[in-house]
Amino acid sequence: MPSQPIAAIAGVAESDEIGLVPQKSAFAHHAEAARNALDDAGLSRADVDGLLTAGYANYDLADYLGVAPRYADTTTIGGASFVAHVGHAANAIASGLCEVALITHGQAGRSSRAPVPRDPNLPAAMYEMPYGMIGMPVNYAMAASRYMHRYGEDRVRQGMAEIAVATRKWAQRNPKALMRDPMSFDDYHDSRWIAWPFHLLDCCLVTDAGAAIVLTSVERARSLPKRPVLVLGHAEHHDHAGITTMPDLTVTPARVTGPAALAMAGVSLADLSLAMIYDSFTYTVLATLESLGYCGPGEAPDFVAGQRTAPGGGFPLNTNGGGLSYTHPGMYGIFPVVEAVRQLRGERSDGQVPDASLALVNGTGGALSATATVILGTD
Repeated sequence: MPSQPIAAIAGVAESDEIGLVPQKSAFAHHAEAARNALDDAGLSRADVDGLLTAGYANYDLADYLGVAPRYADTTTIGGASFVAHVGHAANAIASGLCEVALITHGQAGRSSRAPVPRDPNLPAAMYEMPYGMIGMPVNYAMAASRYMHRYGEDRVRQGMAEIAVATRKWAQRNPKALMRDPMSFDDYHDSRWIAWPFHLLDCCLVTDAGAAIVLTSVERARSLPKRPVLVLGHAEHHDHAGITTMPDLTVTPARVTGPAALAMAGVSLADLSLAMIYDSFTYTVLATLESLGYCGPGEAPDFVAGQRTAPGGGFPLNTNGGGLSYTHPGMYGIFPVVEAVRQLRGERSDGQVPDASLALVNGTGGALSATATVILGTD
């Protein structure tokens, strides 16, 4: 039996426009997403007394949004940040530190005119970048290369292709997805190289986008307009920073967060209706499936074979089109939570998973450095 929920998600939304939006700042995406999520929850700015974000000082964002929180959290573990925030917000609500928590993210990843500065004192800047380990495609490509060496290049390559093609099929059912053109296996294999073994279509998008999540107590959520989505379990873990200190290039920190979140929720992988797994690269999905326990080491290419993760394939995965085809402004982890909530509410007009009642969301941050996992369910 699932555990007793510690809080509930009452509202979710994206910013008004996502994809290529050069006329809007990152804070504009934050603000639009926050307004839309509060509207979705039937609440207002005046109700917000908890604010969680990553990448900006909390007081800068609060000032821009016009809120004055008594609980603040700026935990930053890359793309996993916002999945971790769901657990933090739920704990804060359960502890009485706040009543309505707003998690919000906005990023002009595609249109930003200013590069993100890199602290030259960080170990990666001193010990990795001088040797060509610059940018996430290169970092993740090294991990994928090791996986191929261990488990076979041809079968891993096909597994990555299966992920890319299946995810695009889900994107075709999402009108907000940036990439909706059909993709064949030939399209995948013929796309240009980025960093071997990654083709272009192995890599996530770079977009402009924002999203927000509103949490409150289960009791209060049940009095609001939308069906509450319950936070049943959560966990987070990171075990390295730069890719050269990753304990095993084929295993992510999801090996810790998946089992821990499931144990807190009192459910198993077999109970779940939906998996939303961070797909910065196709390899991220393969390694995460194994780390979560869906299959054994080296078995993910077989697990996803035959378009199993595509619509109608029997294993609903990344049903919004993922970071590969839907959107990915830089830190993506908030968007899988938004999709999981919509699926559990039964709100997807096209691409709805039948009878969705339990979902796993796993976010990954950094150079496969951190993960956070949440288990969401319905009454």
